[in-house]
Amino acid sequence: MRGRDLVSIDDFTPAELTAVLDRSADLKRRHRAGEPAPTLAGKTLAMIFEKPSLRTRVTFEVGMRHLGGGAVTLASADIQLGTREGVPDVARNLSRWVDAILARTFAHRTVVDLAEAASVPVINGLSDWEHPCQALADLLTVHEHLGRLEGVRIAWVGDGNNVLHSLLLGAAKMGASVRAATPAGYAPAAEIVRRAKEIASGTGSTIAMTNDPHDAVPGADIIYTDVWVSMGQEPERAQRLRDFAGFQVNAALLRAAGGRPKVMHCLPAHRGEEITDEVLDGPSSIVLDQAENRLHAQKGLLALIL
Repeated sequence: MRGRDLVSIDDFTPAELTAVLDRSADLKRRHRAGEPAPTLAGKTLAMIFEKPSLRTRVTFEVGMRHLGGGAVTLASADIQLGTREGVPDVARNLSRWVDAILARTFAHRTVVDLAEAASVPVINGLSDWEHPCQALADLLTVHEHLGRLEGVRIAWVGDGNNVLHSLLLGAAKMGASVRAATPAGYAPAAEIVRRAKEIASGTGSTIAMTNDPHDAVPGADIIYTDVWVSMGQEPERAQRLRDFAGFQVNAALLRAAGGRPKVMHCLPAHRGEEITDEVLDGPSSIVLDQAENRLHAQKGLLALIL
């Protein structure tokens, strides 16, 4: 996997995803045991941020330090990507100085253009189309808590956004089923759903869509939600709050699921909107484990591609 890009979670085969998750789990164990793992000594990651970031910036920067390397943060104002200098030129210059490029952007095309022009690995740290690093952390977290991925049933409740896109593809590759409940007009992209179903047909999992959260959650092992209003969607806030009424993950929805499902959220959370404090901070929540695993999953990725 040396030299590979991660623009979409679909860039990796099931075997390669398993390799990343295995390496991530090993690095997490070694970190907790106080065992150094300086496998990337002398390596540098350039991190491009068009959007604000807490989890992505901290986990990649700390992850590079844990592995013996370093990271350089480039805010939007630093390079004015695509205006002061074209994306391909930025990619070619950075390729002469650093060993990999992380990009957290608005347009997915920006990440694609960086990957096409760069001669070093490019990692999608979030775009409007996918969030593959989040999917790696999600898969690692589910495996830790349930002991498997194959046969796991995940219910998504909320927006058909970039996080769901990567989750659908990643879960299908690992044999986990996803049933996503989104309001009418907020479904994930049809081409992502088609691709996820195609993958699922070969792994024995299922991908299903519904507009009713109470149809999605019964029998679920995991209930997953995300914000209803993402960065850049603030002008749509009032309309979205109306459209997503009834899609809150709360104690009543957990009871409707039956069993003892775990609750996930990629954060940041808008408490009292898509999820209640009672659930987010309650015994079913594995949200902080999920947030921690951004660090370990990304270390596993970096260790394999650099």
